[in-house]
Amino acid sequence: MPPEQAVFFLDRSLGKEKVADALRGAGAQVEIHDSHFSPDARDDDWLQEVGRRGWAVLTKDKHIRRRAPELAALRNARVSAFVLTSGNLTGEEMAAAFVRALKRMRRVAAQNRPPFIATVTRDGSVSILLSAKMLGRKR
Repeated sequence: MPPEQAVFFLDRSLGKEKVADALRGAGAQVEIHDSHFSPDARDDDWLQEVGRRGWAVLTKDKHIRRRAPELAALRNARVSAFVLTSGNLTGEEMAAAFVRALKRMRRVAAQNRPPFIATVTRDGSVSILLSAKMLGRKR
């Protein structure tokens, strides 16, 4: 899939409007958690479906890489995940960070096979935190 056609799935931790509206305004295709899953859906359940659909996850849940069920779901469903490293941002600040990072996220998604977890900083920098190899993806 060409980088500009990547679909970004917003975890419920990012809200429903501000981040989505900002990314859509920047030309991104965005899907929101509550449009597809119940608000109390378990992370390991929705991660499986998001991976099946080939969507890239955007979240601010730093613990997703430490909890065994979520990590297993991310790995098994071959999910590309981008985690905002600054947790104490307003909706507008989160939106701005993801918009600044959009071109880099598209490039990272195009150049790296899932599963992977990448970080997104407040200034829009994007770095691979855990690659497919580090996550133990079976070939």
